[in-house]
Amino acid sequence: MSIVFAPGGKPDSFGKRRFPQDLPQYLAQFGLNGFEFECGRGVRFSEEAYGFFADSDKHKLALSLHSPYYISLSSPDEEIRLKSITYILQSAEAAKRLGAQRIVVHSGSCAKMKREQALGLAKDTLKRARAALIEAGRADIIICPETMGKINQLGNLEEVTELCKTDESFLPCVDFGHLNARTHGSIKTKADYGRIFDTLENELGFDRIKNLHIHFSKIMYTDGGEKTHLTFADTEYGPDFEPLMEIIAERNYEPFIVCESQGTQAEDAAVMKEYFEGITK
Repeated sequence: MSIVFAPGGKPDSFGKRRFPQDLPQYLAQFGLNGFEFECGRGVRFSEEAYGFFADSDKHKLALSLHSPYYISLSSPDEEIRLKSITYILQSAEAAKRLGAQRIVVHSGSCAKMKREQALGLAKDTLKRARAALIEAGRADIIICPETMGKINQLGNLEEVTELCKTDESFLPCVDFGHLNARTHGSIKTKADYGRIFDTLENELGFDRIKNLHIHFSKIMYTDGGEKTHLTFADTEYGPDFEPLMEIIAERNYEPFIVCESQGTQAEDAAVMKEYFEGITK
């Protein structure tokens, strides 16, 4: 696959345009070639939307889907974990009908458990979810466990790497804004990004990391980590996208990059794409 630049969900400037009919033309004006469906509050699509996106000749977009936020792979309550598998299956079915291959999944919190215990539960849930996908004939759908922004959430870089070792089909969704927020602004230079990618390559191999899933935005944080998403206009909080684009170019990665800026995700995704193209000419 070639590199994808996409907004996560409909930006503010989409306005009163018709969805999905006007989405391809809207994204084209920014030079964007992808879109991530945001299903944080549930998987709900009209038959019209399914039909439109299933016909790739109408849109020529790379597509992914963010599964519901209430999924908890690490819950100590087995019933919640079983429901989470059901939600992953629902997400996968929607993704298949839409023509998307990747679904992004939150892992849950550590609650009062030790992180190792929460990680063990999450890995077990993912194993069972993968088996359920295969049984349902959805083995081609890729689960992307996401790095999380709050310190009490399961999902630091090492934990997501371990989750991805559960099955060779999994790809990490590395949210650099989340990682920066949970480490109180540690991502500042190309070397900082390099250390993250070195960890991923050493643990999962270049072939998987080359096409990893990326979320990017500037995020305000507190002592507990992530507070709120910002736009590229913010000058106080990071991380900066330029070093990330440079290291992606240098290492010949071809990721699926989703911009999650607050309301300006298409405009900011276009800024990243323009910068990337400028350094790779």
